[in-house]
Amino acid sequence: MKLLEVHILQTVAPSNLNRDDTGSPKDALFGGFRRARISSQAQKRAVRVAFRDWPLLSEEERAVRTKRLVEELLRRLAGVKEELARRAIENALNALGFGVKEERTEYLLFLGNRELDALAQGIRENLEALSGEVKGKKKAEVPPELKKALERVLDGGKAVDLALFGRMLADRPELGVDAAAQVAHALSTHKVDREFDFYTAVDDLNPKEDTGAGMMGDVEFYSATLYRYAVVDLDKLVENLQGDKELASRGPWPSSRPSPSPCLGQAEQLRRPQPAPLRGLPGGGGDAPEPGHGL
Repeated sequence: MKLLEVHILQTVAPSNLNRDDTGSPKDALFGGFRRARISSQAQKRAVRVAFRDWPLLSEEERAVRTKRLVEELLRRLAGVKEELARRAIENALNALGFGVKEERTEYLLFLGNRELDALAQGIRENLEALSGEVKGKKKAEVPPELKKALERVLDGGKAVDLALFGRMLADRPELGVDAAAQVAHALSTHKVDREFDFYTAVDDLNPKEDTGAGMMGDVEFYSATLYRYAVVDLDKLVENLQGDKELASRGPWPSSRPSPSPCLGQAEQLRRPQPAPLRGLPGGGGDAPEPGHGL
């Protein structure tokens, strides 16, 4: 087993990068002190967004997490009569155990773009077999051989983010993917006290005699130096990418240059690109103490 460990100290300006259900920045009691916290899920989401926005990987090398599989597959079935395509898609997803209600799957599904392409192609080639009518609560029957063929395309699709962070399907555990990476919650190296920012905004079209604010409110924030930790099982990453070592060595890094080697000197190491988790943080309100976005 070859493990790549990433230890990061990262200072963030006053902000609310990861909020709880009340809009307050997340924290945790650790070592007897209340500390700033950014959840592992929020960090992984930020890394996946970084893969897309920088861009580090092509679309086919990434995955998408969504409930909107019906409309996404409809887009990939352009040219097929919409009513027929929609019925075939819903029958295919039901056959795979992904229940569809009001054109949404019951829960978020994490699928590689290659998997979606292959699934759409499988549906296109079997429109007649998948066009059965749904009668009441009874689902349309799908031939067992076709169901197995649809299941075979759900192999991870060599999507790097899916290979790193895995996929868990409670209803179909055999279609899951064991994660190659583990990401810990980020914690501040020190005690934090939440602060409040009272803000007002002026209505530019107010008459001169109206000197009041157009809106006002307050938000919580803190600033912190965060300790972050992640570990990648490199052998598992290659396995999840179906043996593609080139993609495995390129995927977690922000350029196509080789990853750092123990043979390099310290100065050369510092010039080399660092793992994507180093830069991946939820955006929140940026430098402003506005509520951030967690997942």
